[in-house]
Amino acid sequence: MGPAIAGFICFLVDSVFLLLWLAIIVSAVMSWLFAFDVINYRNRFVAQLAHFLDSITAPILAPLRSIIPSLGGIDITPIIALLIISGIRSYILPASCAALYQLLGGF
Repeated sequence: MGPAIAGFICFLVDSVFLLLWLAIIVSAVMSWLFAFDVINYRNRFVAQLAHFLDSITAPILAPLRSIIPSLGGIDITPIIALLIISGIRSYILPASCAALYQLLGGF
């Protein structure tokens, strides 16, 4: 029973990181669409989606924005956040899951 719980916990954590990664991508694309006036905030659905994505991504991007300056008006913090999330999913999460398997009596 222990390894099954560990596997489920690792699946949930990986899924949360994947959803956060996707939210950052969609938020960045939407910001470009707003900037080039392809979509606008007058559409209620678009405004609600933009607010939802901003509330999810702001806690991740705000600390990075305070450290990393914009480069000539270009905000690279989403790229840095995506690299960090990808690194966590590729290197830290598998090692943590292996430790969790061992802790819960797995192999």
